[in-house]
Amino acid sequence: MSEFRRRLRALPDFPDVLPDFDVASAPADPAVLFRQWLEHAISAGVPQPHACSLATADAAGNLSSRMLILKDLDDDGWHFATGRNSRKGRELAENPRAAMNFYWAQLGRQVRVSGTVVELSAQASAADWAARPSADGSANPDWQLYALRPTGVEFFQAQHDRRHIRYSCPFSPVDALPINPGTDDTDTDGSLGGWPAVR
Repeated sequence: MSEFRRRLRALPDFPDVLPDFDVASAPADPAVLFRQWLEHAISAGVPQPHACSLATADAAGNLSSRMLILKDLDDDGWHFATGRNSRKGRELAENPRAAMNFYWAQLGRQVRVSGTVVELSAQASAADWAARPSADGSANPDWQLYALRPTGVEFFQAQHDRRHIRYSCPFSPVDALPINPGTDDTDTDGSLGGWPAVR
């Protein structure tokens, strides 16, 4: 085993105290559960709890990802924004699908949201641009507000016994309504947020 590999394996995975997650009492609506978890992350002092990675791909399937900020969550979906001519903007124009991943290390929690992406209105995009902390009153017609409409949402709660809890909420790609109340899977592969295939 290389020294670098030994160094990685010696690093701690999770904090000493982890929150409980009772799947049986989880809200049927994953947006409600997400808001609860986000509020918990804010209360726990997690830095930038509204930050997430956004993965996109071009028409050929070449992947890219980056960190950004969640703008809102409503009936349209999970909101984010970028310039249409940015890499992610160009990729979304070619392939309007994406995946978000929120990771709150202090709580051993992750939320993964994947689905289709739609452009929101020019008015909403302009309002988002104007609301940025660095806004100077100028317009930016290249700025676009998007909504990720999920075809699946997955909640991950780490546990010290390595029987990590995964709570999956699949959606219909047509009407974006939950297909069923969700499934509870435990992850025993010892990985950090391994997201194994649904069993």
